Amino acid sequence: MPPPAPRACFGRDELIEEIIGYAENLTPFALIGAGGIGKTSIALVILHHHRIKQRFGENRRFIRCDQFPASVAHLLNRLSKVTGAGIENPEDLTPLYPFLSSREILIVLDNAESILDPQGMDAKQIYGLVEELCRLETICLCITSRISAIPSECEVLDVPTLSTSAARDTFYRIYRKREQPNLIADILEQLDFHPLSITLLATVAHQNKWDTERLTREWKKRRTSTLKTVHNESLAATIELSLASPLFQELGPNAREFIGVIAFFPQGINEDNLDWLFPLVSDGIHILDKFCILSLTYRSNGFITMLAPLRDYLSPKDPKSSPPLCTVKEHYFARLSVQLNPNKPDFGETRWITSEDVNVEHLLDVFTTIDADSAGVWEACVKFVEHLYWHKQRLVILKPKIERLPEDHPSKPKCLWGISLLLGSVGNDGEKKRLLTHALMLSRERGDDKDVAEMLNQLSDSNRMMRLYDEGIQRGREALQIWESLDDAGGLANCLINLAWSLQEDGQLDAAEETAFRTINLLSEKGDQYQLCQSHRLLGIIYRSKGEIEKAIHHFEAALGIASSLDWRDVLYWVHYGLAGLFRDEDRFEDANAHIDHAKSFVGNNAYSLGRVMELQAEVWYHQGKLEEAKSEALQATDVYEKLGAVRDVEDCSKLLQRIGEQTNG
Repeated sequence: MPPPAPRACFGRDELIEEIIGYAENLTPFALIGAGGIGKTSIALVILHHHRIKQRFGENRRFIRCDQFPASVAHLLNRLSKVTGAGIENPEDLTPLYPFLSSREILIVLDNAESILDPQGMDAKQIYGLVEELCRLETICLCITSRISAIPSECEVLDVPTLSTSAARDTFYRIYRKREQPNLIADILEQLDFHPLSITLLATVAHQNKWDTERLTREWKKRRTSTLKTVHNESLAATIELSLASPLFQELGPNAREFIGVIAFFPQGINEDNLDWLFPLVSDGIHILDKFCILSLTYRSNGFITMLAPLRDYLSPKDPKSSPPLCTVKEHYFARLSVQLNPNKPDFGETRWITSEDVNVEHLLDVFTTIDADSAGVWEACVKFVEHLYWHKQRLVILKPKIERLPEDHPSKPKCLWGISLLLGSVGNDGEKKRLLTHALMLSRERGDDKDVAEMLNQLSDSNRMMRLYDEGIQRGREALQIWESLDDAGGLANCLINLAWSLQEDGQLDAAEETAFRTINLLSEKGDQYQLCQSHRLLGIIYRSKGEIEKAIHHFEAALGIASSLDWRDVLYWVHYGLAGLFRDEDRFEDANAHIDHAKSFVGNNAYSLGRVMELQAEVWYHQGKLEEAKSEALQATDVYEKLGAVRDVEDCSKLLQRIGEQTNG
């Protein structure tokens, strides 16, 4: 008879129902997944299910394939004994046919990776034998395996991790203290809801009589090394069993380091990047395929990744001492080092950061801790935030480390400047100004006029966004003097654009118009299409403020033409945003909504831009009298702004919601 079923198996009801359907129809099936994912528990639940008992009666058999040598002879002997066929030392299935075909039998081959490993003893013959079993009409074969190399006759079910609620139930079935459940929920999430890891953690905490705070401290300090019970059950043993597979060993001595690199990165490795991340690995795709076959990794949105507990265990404990990881780091840094210029034809290639940003951020977070004296690491930080500024505006975890750098650190001003730009791009202008002020002080001390001019220029912009127009204009004119003395046309043009923006928002429309046209004249000589495009967009805003609608549309369309031809998604977003606002003012709501839809299509990963366009949509709904729709959009926009710390925008949304409320009550 099979071993008893587990006392509890949470969160598997739908999967079990699907499997029972296969079993009742005598359809062979395989449960595939990483070690500790729950394959054996599910198989035992199936064997003891009342519908399975009713269908198969006593003919339910369970064979632990890791308890005998991987050979055809041993498998046939075990099969004959367990099923009750009583044939001594059968050479193949033929003498077992009369018995096996005389009754319906459910047979579980548990831990079948030990016999199905393609590099194992008698691998081909064993595979053929299992195929024969699958084809017998009276046999329902259930295979549980870490290896996905199973007969094609089987229905394959990839066993997933647990749901949040099932993970919680699994944990508290063993660890019954329910104080501070949020701390436990955080740890369960960090374990990727992996059943064995959760069970081990709960068991360790229960055996040691830890309260929740002690459990949390131990987890933070030791991570997956915590997962070892007093009876030596451990996550390490389960993972090492997979690494001991002949299929893994066949990959050679470097396979462990290769999988360690995958484990290091939260996203894993992008398959499309193998050529530049691992230029010396000629068969990288082949190796990655083998990792997936072994259920050590899985494919997700173009990445080869793995469950969090496996990542934590397999990741290099000393990243600086891992040659493959250091090589990958240098390749990432080299790709970050390119000059970010939207006027250059290869600018679009730098958008790779939008899919790799989490990996790069983790890489920098680790190496700025363990290699803090390396100038290259901090230079890479600056380039990373610049990449995000252009392609994926969001907050980063590196800010506190940058602020803690010594004042005389050579990279500190540039790092502060880069983080400040990123903060400004998500609407957090107060923090942008604070960091820029700090960076400006350091740059002045070092006598770097160009950096000082750049800091002043950006301070002008942050003051404008905070509606401190006098200070913004003053800073802009200080920067302008320095750029003129440096005879730097690019810096001068950028400064003039920011100054024109401040003048426009301060209501000095003629001065803003004159400054914007000065920029266009300068850029026509310089040939900077990106700044030229921005100047046309600004003139669209200025003429909209003046009520000269045709001129405004003309300049918006000029900007649209340049941006469309060069695929500048950020500019396309803002031009459509500007046109939507213009048509809203003119009560041309159909046109406004059309441009809002266009703007949304260019939001990409920028939460702040999404908030802005939702706020504008709320304004349009409000003007159309669609108050419920307006309130919903404004509330969503407020939520986005609050998370980003965009104070000015939160205030604007609050005023809009107040107007909506007054209109509703009225």
